[in-house]
Amino acid sequence: MAPELLASIDIEDLLARMRPRLHRYCARMVGSVVDGEDVLQDALIKAVEALQSVAPVVNPEGWLFRIAHNSALDFLRRRNRQEALHSAEEVEMVADQLDDVENRQIAATSLRTFMRLPVAQRSSVILMDVLGCSLAEVCDIMDFSLPAVKAALHRGRTQLRELAEEPDDAPQSGLSEADRSRLNSYVGHFNARNFDAIRAMIADDVRLDLVNRKKMNGKTEVSNYFGNYAKVSDWHLVAGQVEGRPAILVFDPNEPHGRPKYFMLLNWSADKLATIRDFRHAAYVIDGAECAVDRGRVDPAKVTQ
Repeated sequence: MAPELLASIDIEDLLARMRPRLHRYCARMVGSVVDGEDVLQDALIKAVEALQSVAPVVNPEGWLFRIAHNSALDFLRRRNRQEALHSAEEVEMVADQLDDVENRQIAATSLRTFMRLPVAQRSSVILMDVLGCSLAEVCDIMDFSLPAVKAALHRGRTQLRELAEEPDDAPQSGLSEADRSRLNSYVGHFNARNFDAIRAMIADDVRLDLVNRKKMNGKTEVSNYFGNYAKVSDWHLVAGQVEGRPAILVFDPNEPHGRPKYFMLLNWSADKLATIRDFRHAAYVIDGAECAVDRGRVDPAKVTQ
């Protein structure tokens, strides 16, 4: 991006344009697309607040990435996963030149695999090989010297090559019977457009986060959300998991065997639906997510009978 002053551009337009790339970075730094969205929201709040006091910013994109980077580090510290950020030795080495195949392989690396890298290696590889930043931009975002970034990049790429050769032995746990029953009931009524039945499932103080759009509180207000879904037909819900969490996967009805477009997360309290987190307006969050359709799901048509 050519240097320009933050004051001379529309901040809302910049944040909307940058949000998917910033999320891609945050999710890979913290190992979760859902936690990555939390980190991103924290970073955007900090950025808006900082606008009141910072001097004119010459490189708005780099400035936002630096805030996102620091927010991700704060998150990792809070999660008690402290790692050494600086190498004891700053070896002067030339950053490897990757071919197209290697670039595609790194870009497709799972979030779990990125989490196996030390923070500095993880950050440098994501910034340069996934997001296409230059060495100078990586140095600025991480606040590292050029030799330190080159060393971290070299070591991170080397370790990723080694990890890529290891079998993926992550356990594939399924839904509990309680989660399966609740999700299938919700999915069955939703797909049948029986929104009155769904409204009967939600708590009076239900909270809805329509990510990247708005938040609603209370049964009356949230009921309007279901009315909006009733007006469109670009969705088909399936019970499943996202990053091991019980989730609802949303597919294009014209491509039932394709990849889900986005997902929803539900939380229950005393057998009533207490919170809904819907990523319809933040479809970028599913990029890189490990999604699985529930193998033990029942026919949604039977749920509504």
